[in-house]
Amino acid sequence: MDISQFKGGLIVSCQAPPGDPLRDPYIMAAMARAAELGGAVGIRANGPDDVAAIRRAVRLPIIGIFKQQTEGYPVYITPTLEAARAVVDAGADLVAVDATPRPRVGGLSPRELIEAIHTELHVPVMADISTFEEGVAAAEAGADIVATTLSGYTEESKAQALRGPDIELVRRLAEVLPVPVICEGRIHTPEDLKAVFEAGAFAAVVGTAITRPQWITEQFVAVTPRRAAR
Repeated sequence: MDISQFKGGLIVSCQAPPGDPLRDPYIMAAMARAAELGGAVGIRANGPDDVAAIRRAVRLPIIGIFKQQTEGYPVYITPTLEAARAVVDAGADLVAVDATPRPRVGGLSPRELIEAIHTELHVPVMADISTFEEGVAAAEAGADIVATTLSGYTEESKAQALRGPDIELVRRLAEVLPVPVICEGRIHTPEDLKAVFEAGAFAAVVGTAITRPQWITEQFVAVTPRRAAR
């Protein structure tokens, strides 16, 4: 696919975690279709079932991931070549992987996994990272896109305790990397989105603030008189 399709645009992450009332491929496909009608330039989706359903519903490029929890391994976003293959076979146009140096099942390094996806699946790779150093390493390892997805969610980055997107990380990476930098994580308002583009983001991914009605409801309920009286 042509990554330039994402430039200056909004990618919507259509995912529902276990236990969420919306956890159903049909619902995720409907969410993706709504995002497409709203002007999104791409969709990020988890697992072959959701990817396949979304592929039938939209024409937008799909960033496929496959979250697989394995005891003893902190990496769960598309940790193996087999996980990447599953979402590509389901219709993903590119694959996002955890590109942090943490241990992953199968033992491949980020560089080896990126190379394997390029060689065997022939699709671009988006590297999800949490720190500046990881972003630089991912680009050097051959990632086609570097994304700030994991900033604030790893032991190496939790100290930042950011409430919003990691704008400084976006700025630093955009200044030095030869590949596009995508901001993902804690973009909750249009103002947040504007700020990440001003910092140099090539594109941005928004999920929770668009596709998680339960979270959105909680933000409104938090300021109601009824909640304040508790």
